[in-house]
Amino acid sequence: MKARVLLLCAWLAFPALAARQVVDDAGNPVAVPDQVTRIADAWFAHHSVLMTLGAGSNIIATVNHPADRPWMFKINPALNKALQIKGISFNSEALLVRQTDVIFVSKGNPDVAAYRQANIPVLEMAFTDYPSLEHSVKATADVLGTAQAQKRAAEYIRYLEENVAAVQSKTASLSEQQRPSVLHIQSLNPLKVDGSNTLIDTWIRLAGGKNAAGSIKGNMKEVSPERVLAWQPDVIILGQGCGDLAQSRYGQLFSGLKAVKAGNVWQNPAGVFPWDRYGTESALQIQWAAHMLHPELFGDTDMVTLTRDFYRRFFDYPLNRNDAGRILHGQPPA
Repeated sequence: MKARVLLLCAWLAFPALAARQVVDDAGNPVAVPDQVTRIADAWFAHHSVLMTLGAGSNIIATVNHPADRPWMFKINPALNKALQIKGISFNSEALLVRQTDVIFVSKGNPDVAAYRQANIPVLEMAFTDYPSLEHSVKATADVLGTAQAQKRAAEYIRYLEENVAAVQSKTASLSEQQRPSVLHIQSLNPLKVDGSNTLIDTWIRLAGGKNAAGSIKGNMKEVSPERVLAWQPDVIILGQGCGDLAQSRYGQLFSGLKAVKAGNVWQNPAGVFPWDRYGTESALQIQWAAHMLHPELFGDTDMVTLTRDFYRRFFDYPLNRNDAGRILHGQPPA
């Protein structure tokens, strides 16, 4: 009975009318309040979009945790006060009690119907390449509905497009023989890689490489070690949390790979969100990957300076050189 009373009181506290209608990434028209200041976010990567738009402090319920995303919580300390859950399923009553204005979820989230039944505006978000990332940034800015969010969205999209064009202008003419084969490993135990039709595949090709696992479609696909031996990649990039390849169960088996022999096993940068995956820092990932794969073309790229500039512009955070270096090496805050 007490829970029902709380639920009713929370529901009555909501604005009577939603003043605006926006369209989410799934094409759904969604009515949202005129002012959106209390946000639940059930998609791990989407937090970086909200932070980029200056709305990180508006997140009052999160699926991320300090242990997994230490830079996210350091740069956006308001998250430490947010409701934190395990998994991706919020309790609708808990969101109503917190007077949640909207909730963002990944496209296809199984809890969408429950949130809608509780009269919480729910936005399904998705991006798998740079055009869809831009769309998601624009759609999120529309939901926020502020001049600041619209301005930041335009600035970020311009930054992304300028860097895609700058990198592409130098790598587009590379021959197949000039493009090293790159294996992106998401997990060493179990052994999982990222194949084609992914954002990872997009930045590998854009940066002047070719995906060693291109014959496999999709993210985080489990493969046998024999398959990796057959691919013989020139470069191996390890995602956040993979650990040390040499110390892994495949250390001895993979010691004969071309990438290992040449010393081309790299830890991917990870900041607010892993750069290689689905966050706004993918704009930095493009530049890092191009610089690493083709230093002869991108020798003047100063990733420490670029990282500090990005965090100042889009996360409002004065990153020092040491912290930028730690992010570039996939390390947590000191």
